[in-house]
Amino acid sequence: MDKHILFVCVFFIVNVFQAQSRTFTEEDCPVCVLTIDKFSKSLEGELKPKNIEEQFRKYCLSTKIDKEKRLCYYLGGLEDSATGILSEMSKPLSWSMPALKICERLKKMDAQICDIKFDKEIDWKTVNLKKMKVKDLKKILDNWGEVCDGCLEKTDYIKRVEELKPSYVKEEL
Repeated sequence: MDKHILFVCVFFIVNVFQAQSRTFTEEDCPVCVLTIDKFSKSLEGELKPKNIEEQFRKYCLSTKIDKEKRLCYYLGGLEDSATGILSEMSKPLSWSMPALKICERLKKMDAQICDIKFDKEIDWKTVNLKKMKVKDLKKILDNWGEVCDGCLEKTDYIKRVEELKPSYVKEEL
């Protein structure tokens, strides 16, 4: 019986150390790291946390990227945000802490922040639109800011994407 307890304790301790030894990378929280990094470059030496928070709110209102908007919502940068942990982002930014470390700290407060991932880019040279779901075809059109009036079937959406593709996809020579 004592050997089993000792084995369980050792197993638990080893797992804890393995979890702690794994380093936090940009791939763990891509939207947060890229957004905070991009925002911090626009600050131009601002060091007051309250001013940083105000500028972040303005940034959130001006961004057109859905994933950044969701991050803004989680941090409290939008008027309709349910929570507000902007100070947990603005104070470290005022100390010139790297975006990666800020996001690592924010993840401990709200894990949803790192659940936001960018959509994968479509490889237009190899993609087969006929194998895509209608939902994905609609998303392509939505990302382009286009609609498909009168589209009822998948073939209608494929036809619309194909006719708009030259305007939005730049093929390399």
